[in-house]
Amino acid sequence: MSRIGFKPIVLPEGVTATMGEGAIAVKGPKGELSVSVPACVSVEVKDGAIHCTVKGNEIEERTLHGTTRANIHNAVVGVHEGFKKELEIVGIGYRCAMRGTSIVLNVGYSHEVVIAPVEGVKISAKDETHIAVEGIDKQKVGQTAALIHDARRPEPYGGKGIKYKGEVILRKEGKRAAGGKK
Repeated sequence: MSRIGFKPIVLPEGVTATMGEGAIAVKGPKGELSVSVPACVSVEVKDGAIHCTVKGNEIEERTLHGTTRANIHNAVVGVHEGFKKELEIVGIGYRCAMRGTSIVLNVGYSHEVVIAPVEGVKISAKDETHIAVEGIDKQKVGQTAALIHDARRPEPYGGKGIKYKGEVILRKEGKRAAGGKK
């Protein structure tokens, strides 16, 4: 049984939700999002909160119950506050620059890596080594940040690459340190 699915989603001030045909539309100060609702989950908006209930008792229906509630909650948070992921570039000669709305990465390859944002996502470079990805859709923000991160993942020996802010890179000992033992 999903405990998350039964928690009501409180609508913050300035956010409205309307139930449509198989989807719920959430409107707020930052924009509007629509979340599809499966047939086995019923959603109702009352008393300034959104309540999700599951109709059946099958395993698949119960899992969709919690997932649907989480997706609706992410939409409410997105239109009210928005989502932001920050990345850091570590390494000598590694840098980024903006070219229009796209970001150009120079991260040790013989060519530049150009990443264009998905619709509804904004990429900005604070300086040559810090990137911010912002938007109202959590999935799109995370996907765009993952594309940037995958351009050059951090390696465990020197720590060079593109990492999420706050990400801990487990460092390994190189051959030189271990080579002196006989």
